Amino acid sequence: MSQNIYDNDQFFAGYSQLPRSQRGLEGAPEWNSLRAMLPEEIAGLRVLDLGCGFGWFCRWALDRCALTVTGIDVSQKMLARANAESDPAIQYLHADMDALTLVRGSYDLIYSSLAFHYLKNLDALMGEIAGALAPGGRLVFSVEHPMVTAPHHPEWSKDKDGTRIWPVNHYLEDGARTTDWLAPGVIKQHRSMTTYLNMLVANRLQLLHIEEWGPTDAQAAATPSPLDERHRPNFLLVSAARAE
Repeated sequence: MSQNIYDNDQFFAGYSQLPRSQRGLEGAPEWNSLRAMLPEEIAGLRVLDLGCGFGWFCRWALDRCALTVTGIDVSQKMLARANAESDPAIQYLHADMDALTLVRGSYDLIYSSLAFHYLKNLDALMGEIAGALAPGGRLVFSVEHPMVTAPHHPEWSKDKDGTRIWPVNHYLEDGARTTDWLAPGVIKQHRSMTTYLNMLVANRLQLLHIEEWGPTDAQAAATPSPLDERHRPNFLLVSAARAE
C-alpha cells in the first residue's frame, strides 16, 4: 500500500494552506501547461482523475459537460472535502492506486496531478491505465520532476548572484526517497525520465507531448520566490494516447 501521508493531520493542515488547495486549478502554476495537453473538447468524455484530492479537476471536467467523472484517492480527508464541495454527479472512490484495477476501455481521458510519484507500483498502474483507455483515449499527468525527487546535497550552494544551486546525486537509482515536506517522513518514489518514458513505451501509449515545467517569466516576476527553481524544472508534464 502506498503511504497515505495526506491523512496525516500535520501534513493535511499544511497542504490545505497551499495556493493550489485554496484557489484550485488556477492556484497551480503548471495548470495552464497541463490544460493545453488536454483534449480540446471535454464534452461527452468519460473522465477519471487519479489522485483527485479536493476534486478541483473533477469539477472542472463536469463543468465542461463530461459524460461521466470519477475521482479516486487514497486519502479519506481529501475525499471528504471533495464530496462536500462537489456536484453529486461526480463519483468519488476511496482506493489505493498501488493496487488498483480498472475496467478495460472504460475511459476516454485519464488525468493525474502530482500523485504518481507517491506510488511504488506505478508500472502496474500504467498497465491498468493503458487497458482502461478507449482507443484514442488520452492520459495526461504531472509528477515532481526527477531532478526534484532525486536526493539533493544537504547544503545548498549559491552562484555569484546569490541564487541557490540544486545539486543532484544518485539520479539513475530509482526507488523510495524520504523527505520532510509539510510533515516529517514523507516518502516519494524517485524515477528517472527514462523510467517514466519507458513505462509509456512498454504499454504502447504514444507520447504526444512532454514538458519539463518551470516558472514563466511572468510568474517569476509576480512571485519572486520561484526564481531559484528556474535552475531546475519543478514538474514533469506528460500527455500520451492509446492507439486508435
